[in-house]
Amino acid sequence: MQECSASLALLVQEVERDKTKGEEACCWYRLWIAMMLATRISRPLSLFSVKTLNFRDAGNGLRPVQGFCFPLLTPSGRRPYASEVDQIGSKAVLITGCDSGFGFSLAKHLHSKGFIVFAGCLFKDKGEAGSQELDNMKSERMRTLQLNVCSSQEMERAVEHLGASLKDPQKGLWGLVNNAGISTFGEVEFTSMETYKEVAEVNLWGTIRTTKAFLPLIRRAKGRVVNISSMMGRMGSPARSSYCITKFGVEAFSDCLRYEMRPQGVKVCLVEPGNFIGATNLYTPERIKAIAEKMWKELPETVRKDYGRQYLDEQITKMESYCNSGSPDTSPVINSITHALTSPSPYTRYHPMDYYWWLRVQIMTHLPAAVSDRIYIY
Repeated sequence: MQECSASLALLVQEVERDKTKGEEACCWYRLWIAMMLATRISRPLSLFSVKTLNFRDAGNGLRPVQGFCFPLLTPSGRRPYASEVDQIGSKAVLITGCDSGFGFSLAKHLHSKGFIVFAGCLFKDKGEAGSQELDNMKSERMRTLQLNVCSSQEMERAVEHLGASLKDPQKGLWGLVNNAGISTFGEVEFTSMETYKEVAEVNLWGTIRTTKAFLPLIRRAKGRVVNISSMMGRMGSPARSSYCITKFGVEAFSDCLRYEMRPQGVKVCLVEPGNFIGATNLYTPERIKAIAEKMWKELPETVRKDYGRQYLDEQITKMESYCNSGSPDTSPVINSITHALTSPSPYTRYHPMDYYWWLRVQIMTHLPAAVSDRIYIY
């Protein structure tokens, strides 16, 4: 405590000194560190727990106010996970993108929790491994269905299938997890309009299309919509514009939907994973090179001459390095989605990511761009 207090006092002095010298960027960065140290100094407050707050309501007297949580007042800065909702075994959840990655793991995990799982698979009609493995579980609570989130016809069939499969359609569908997504890379001048449209069709319009299709069933159950965004839905990144814009869109869509659905008793949550490329198989060295080769062939001759092949090769190396740094463990994401579906008071946003990416998101979204750009971009 004394060491932190001394460090904080020294940093405050340095901030004042930087102000007089006009070193604005350095000043802001030191001020941010000072804020983090101040949080560290207040850690003894973590001994206190915050349960339910009571406020007076003019018409009904005292009533509990739900949904309050104070992450900094919990041990080690972790948010407490509350008890689960009742009768999980009677609740049904639809998950998109269950062929592999988060969706596949989540389908098996929620099944083990007792949920009735409808696993939407893009390649079920082709008999690929993901849907086959789920079918081979031979469980009445695990049901796969062909579902391409870009196809209105398949969406209509899926709605009909669920309506016929639910024990009591009038009680609705408890949960929808919009997990289906694709990703690519490439700077703006290197990315074709077709690529922008392709990524948006799945990540953004697919999320909206699926939500609109199943929202009546979700409303009947007063259930949950869980949208999988990304840390790149909160901050931009070079060579990832086609992906970032779709996840920024998912963030905005989810916020608007949350405002609208609250009076209906429906909770809308966002899960913003960090770098889990190692666990999702979105990129392999072969796929990265294939994307790059296709991009190079489709580039206008002017762009190829101005940048040169060496520039593209450098971007490939950077992308390979980024992919190799991804976590192979999906459990933080799976646990976050599970909490959003099972907690009586789920959080609005979940941030399953390691400390480096969490801190980077905070700096990129809270400090002036001149500071964050200097730290991470330039």
